[in-house]
Parts: sequence; structure tokens; C-alpha cells
Amino acid sequence: MNFLGQNTSELENILRSMGEAAFRGRQISEWIYKKGATSFDQMTNIGAQLRQKLAAEHELVFPPVVARSVSGDGTTKLLLEMADGERIETVRLPYPDRLSVCVSSQAGCAMACQFCATGLGGFRRNLSAGEIVSQILLSRSQDESRNQTPTHVVFMGMGEPLLNFGNVLKSVHLMHNEIGIPMRHITVSTVGILSGIEKLAAEKLQLTLAISLHAPDDALRHRLIPTSTKTGVADLIKAAKNYVAATGRRVTFEYVVLGGVNDTPEMAQKLARWCKGWPCHVNLIPWNAVAGASLEGMGFGAPKADDLRRFRAILEEAGVATTQRVQRGADVAAACGQLRALQQERPFETSIPLAVR
Repeated sequence: MNFLGQNTSELENILRSMGEAAFRGRQISEWIYKKGATSFDQMTNIGAQLRQKLAAEHELVFPPVVARSVSGDGTTKLLLEMADGERIETVRLPYPDRLSVCVSSQAGCAMACQFCATGLGGFRRNLSAGEIVSQILLSRSQDESRNQTPTHVVFMGMGEPLLNFGNVLKSVHLMHNEIGIPMRHITVSTVGILSGIEKLAAEKLQLTLAISLHAPDDALRHRLIPTSTKTGVADLIKAAKNYVAATGRRVTFEYVVLGGVNDTPEMAQKLARWCKGWPCHVNLIPWNAVAGASLEGMGFGAPKADDLRRFRAILEEAGVATTQRVQRGADVAAACGQLRALQQERPFETSIPLAVR
């Protein structure tokens, strides 16, 4: 059994089954999640004989980082290879006062959003809780000069988290209980899986729910997200309000702004009507170029600066809390919507030198 992805209680039970004291499981958990151990040999307060026994009967295996791309803004994109050869990407986002990590929950994605590289690549499989949490642990060790521990996590990488609910939920608890990341610093983003939103609300966790809306009316949203045809905007708003009532947490609506597609004043006014008067927040995301993305022959483009300002102003004038996402990592295809685990010929290829900070 791979110990990566097991919580303290599970590790205690495993050690008991081996005829060892339960506290050894707590020690192992601390080594993995707090101290960054990647092998049993590094666990120096555990006797050599037990370490040998652990290595013989179990394993501590991390997916290798087969490629790394570093942006001029300090963003790092990691390409990880799973045991079965599947590859996923995760993005490390350093700031002066924190380290955010954008994690993947699936290899590929089945949601087929027309403007997203991951959606264009199709779905492969769910990731295990260990594979998800490994992205956090590997991100901790990527910048030797600063050695930051991740403080914030966003499930905005490859995949639809709520279609991998059990493993995502376990990984959230591992991040919070074992690594020590505050629950309010964890964001789960969904394209709008109603049953998943309902199950997440029932957990009453203090994490942030982000719903990828991208259009304020059903016709356009269904064109942008072909798999969304059974879910209307009204359904998503109702689910979001139920989430707020169950958890007391404000919901975020992610809105990828596509020039000439969903950035008109009329669209802004419709969105404002949905969002006005209750605890929600709109995060505007100017579209990042994706090779091959198109909508029925019409190419996408980023919004014009004036159109984006006008769109935001309409929301703010209606009293809707609104922010605009700062683009990070676009020069290495690490920005929102650009993740696609392509084969890389040269391991640890650095596309652009790390900016001097």
C-alpha cells in the first residue's frame, strides 16, 4: 500500500496491523505531510528495523516531475506522471505573502468547455486522493531559494472536482488536517454539477465554492459548455444560494470573458440581476489563448480593455462584488484554461528564466 494519501488514523491502523505501536503511524504522518519525507529511510526517529519492514511491506511513492516550466512572473507549471503513465499538470503560484497551488483532480476532463485546453483533450480517469495531495507536497519543494509551504489551494487545474467527489473530499481533509492548510484557503471549482454541489453543501465545510458560469443565459452557456444542457443558469443560482444557506460561505462565480461573445452590456446586466442582493462574488477572467479552441467556426479572443472595464462597472454599479483575475503563467501555458498534459521531450525544460524577485 502506498502511504501517500493515507491519513493519520489510517496509518495508525496500518501500524497496529503490523504489530507496532499506533504512535508510529502518527510519526509517519508527520514525516510525510509536515516534514516532506519521500522515503521511509528519511524517517530518522523510527528504528532501522521498522523502516526496513515498512519498505518491504508498503511503499511511499510520489509521481515524478517529468517537466517543469517557469514563467517570467515566477509561476511554475509541473508535469507529473502517474504510475500508469497518465500525465497531469499542476501550477505553483508564489506571492510575497503566500503560495497558492492550482491542483488537478482528474487526468483530462469530460466537460468539453469549448474555450479550455483540458476540455478539448478529453477525459482519461479520476485521480486518487494521494495523487491529488502529492501536487501540494511536490509544490512545496520546487523553489529552493524561498522554500515556501503552500498556504492556499484551488481545484482549478485539470478535471471536474465534483465528478471525483470522494477522492477530492479526502484530499481536502488531508490538506487541512495533515498539512495544515486552513479550510477557508481551499477553493473547489465546478462547472456546475448540481448533485456534487448538494453533497458538498451537506459537508458544511468552510471552503470556498466557485462555479464556472461564463454566461448569464442558457443558450450561450450551453454553446460554450456542451455538456451543460441539462442544467440551467437558474438551477445553478438556486444551488449556490442553498450552499450559502448551508455553510454561511459566499459563493464565487467564475466568468471567462470572451471578446465579442459574452462581454456585452446586456450580458453584464443579466449577470447583475442574477447576482444582486445575496452573498456571491463574480471573478472576471479575461480569456487566455488556447490553440484549437473555437465555437462553431468563430474564433475566440480576449476582450477589449474598454469592454472589460464597462462590463465590470455595470456589475459594480449594481452592487455585485467583482474582481478581475490577474493573469499568471500565460507565457508557459499555465494560465486559466491552458492546462493540457502534453508529452514533453526534454525533462525539466525551463521555458523562461525565473524572474529576479
